[in-house]
Amino acid sequence: MRRWAETASRVAATSRISEKVAVLAAYLQALDPAVLPIACVFLIGRPFPASDPRSAGVGWAAIRAAVERAARAQPGAFDEAYNRSSDVGRAAYELLVERDLRRGDRASGASAGEPLPSGPSLADVQAAFAAIVDARRPSTRIDRLSSLLDRLDPLSAMYVVKLLSGELRIGLRDGLLESAIARAFGRPLSAVRHAAMATGDVGQVALLARADRLAEARPALFRPLLPMLASPARDAQEIVRRLGTPLWAEDKYDGIRAQLHKRGTDVRLYSRDLHELTGQFPEIAEAARQLPWDGILDGELVAMDDRRILPFARLQRRLGRRAPGTATLEAVPAGYVAFDAIALADGVAPSDAPLADRAHTTPSPAPLPADHVTALLDTPLAERRARLEALQLSPRIVLGHLEHPNSAAELDAVFAAARARGNEGLVVKDPASGYTPGRRGLSWLKLKKALATLDCVVVGVEVGHGKRHGVLSDYTFAVRDDRPGHDGELVTLGKAYSGLTDAEIAEMTRWFEAHTLKRIGRYRLVEPAVVVEVAFDRIQRSTRHASGFALRFPRIVRLRTDKRPPEADTLSAVAALAALAD
Repeated sequence: MRRWAETASRVAATSRISEKVAVLAAYLQALDPAVLPIACVFLIGRPFPASDPRSAGVGWAAIRAAVERAARAQPGAFDEAYNRSSDVGRAAYELLVERDLRRGDRASGASAGEPLPSGPSLADVQAAFAAIVDARRPSTRIDRLSSLLDRLDPLSAMYVVKLLSGELRIGLRDGLLESAIARAFGRPLSAVRHAAMATGDVGQVALLARADRLAEARPALFRPLLPMLASPARDAQEIVRRLGTPLWAEDKYDGIRAQLHKRGTDVRLYSRDLHELTGQFPEIAEAARQLPWDGILDGELVAMDDRRILPFARLQRRLGRRAPGTATLEAVPAGYVAFDAIALADGVAPSDAPLADRAHTTPSPAPLPADHVTALLDTPLAERRARLEALQLSPRIVLGHLEHPNSAAELDAVFAAARARGNEGLVVKDPASGYTPGRRGLSWLKLKKALATLDCVVVGVEVGHGKRHGVLSDYTFAVRDDRPGHDGELVTLGKAYSGLTDAEIAEMTRWFEAHTLKRIGRYRLVEPAVVVEVAFDRIQRSTRHASGFALRFPRIVRLRTDKRPPEADTLSAVAALAALAD
């Protein structure tokens, strides 16, 4: 694990892509096949392969308790260290270095080329991750994580914490690890990339590349892939300019992106981050079990009643419920809108219903599953859609709404109709495009517009993360409560992280530092004098904020230097907009 941590540090320390790839390639080439996939999975910031449904399952409180215990630190020491760096791994590193200095341990100062202290291997660490995640009690997770950290040198421990918290951040952008695998084993980069898209498992790809078996890579049932993504477009004119006409315009649904995998009566649903959702939506799984085809579909989980798509706020009541009861299933019915086919069995039965009724650790690579489905990644969208339309579906599993506008004006009209149906907007696609898992290209373009904007007052700010560490970039904003007896007091509505330029954030950081009223850890209450215009996609009721509402996908449009806080929007204006969405 120490050698992996040193490699990660070297990758993080350089901004040169060629140097990152060279460092990684040299490291991967020297690894034993038994640990090669583990190293690759860790390098993409995951504790387990994408095919493993387990998530880290270790929250802030558990990490803090485990680090303070392993470091023999006083309560509160972890929070203090984190406030200095805004980096959970760096906070753990600082406390463990202090621990080793107190006991005269040399491991903290060891560097590349020096004899390393013995410590857990990559396989040991992954086994420890499994033991931590599989623990039923929070106290047991803390015990097991603390025990692991106690056996690690501070550098390795820093990266273990980063992996468990999902905050690796070593500047390893998409594709660099694939380039390193290609260089390490002398394989064409295009073959590595295709295998990575087809399998969704970079560890397996590394093993296949090492054994010169990349051609075997293909999608498999119950091994979810990252979804293909759409790039944002400014307007209809840009879309027509990029894609030409006729256009394939699909409604963009306000739900949860999900893959549906089916083999006989075995049906599973996976989220866009590859976690299984089947138990949360049992009615979708049951509906799919009755259908006479096998394959992998891409689509959206939505709240749906009698084929009518309901607002996302309804679906949100279902989220987080691993096994919803009968009352919840009846109160918030769900549906699945299919818009693409990733793999299908040959000879699927055509639908009996008219289209109009169907809805708007191994030392060598393990053999890949010999599924009877045919991958459609390289098949043009037009053919994939035809295959999808040939499937028998159900009232709870329906086809996405598709239009074929021939001009920017027609596209604007289709967009307006999609919004009138309560959907977010459109995804406009090139009918000749293949399906590229995890990639965001220009063959799929999304057209969205904010529901509205609100002028809000900034009442709190927080130190940012990553490249925005050291500046105050996370703004908590509020509106005026104009209800009788509330005298226009400010009530919070949400938090926004994006929208301002680096220069604007730097300037506002200086202002907020000079106008801080109170510090609470990383958070600062500030003088309520700055007005920002905030855009959003939807308003929903929420108990998280004093206003009783929350904005979906809020982002700052601009600083309103021309407005004072008494001119900010009111709670009644928020309630009126929320009523439009209900």
